[in-house]
Amino acid sequence: MFLSGCFGSHSNGESLAMKNSNKQFKVATLGGGCFWCTEGVFEIQPGVVDVISGYAGGSTENPTYEQVCSGKTGHAEVVQLVFDPEIISYEQLLRLFFKYHDPTTLNRQGADVGTQYRSIILYADEAQKKTAEKLIKELTDEKAYATPIVTEVKKLDTFWKAEAYHQDYFRKHPEAGYCQAVIRPKVDKAKKDLGK
Repeated sequence: MFLSGCFGSHSNGESLAMKNSNKQFKVATLGGGCFWCTEGVFEIQPGVVDVISGYAGGSTENPTYEQVCSGKTGHAEVVQLVFDPEIISYEQLLRLFFKYHDPTTLNRQGADVGTQYRSIILYADEAQKKTAEKLIKELTDEKAYATPIVTEVKKLDTFWKAEAYHQDYFRKHPEAGYCQAVIRPKVDKAKKDLGK
């Protein structure tokens, strides 16, 4: 997927490739548990042109996977989505985000437990913040879930791209045990929803 190599640590999600492109891409940063799962679901969505796994929401500079897993950095495993707003809106991305993870479990998704697996939306600007807060209120008012939504809504400070072996993990290792047991069912559901 193009653009992946252009991302490092940066505060607003823009890369040189995006700035020089004729397309006006935008960026969404979301954490819904293990980033391998979130990446797998969003990679197949029309209008999403790149998905980068990384870390955000913490205080340690340039954290490693091991440091994030320790729970001491404050970071969450997140994906940064580069998307074409002419094809898919930020709100539509958030609706998919809430559909494909459990936003009601604090610091966990299934068997993955720890603050790095928390449900989090890291907004780039006030418009994204308002969209996130409005959707959470709507889902809460509708009683879409049996228990309260605990998704954190926080301003994006710095996104740190994860190590190379984390990128496109499901596509590279579809037969791995975790991929078969945890990621594939989510991706299959997303494909079914897309009519694939």
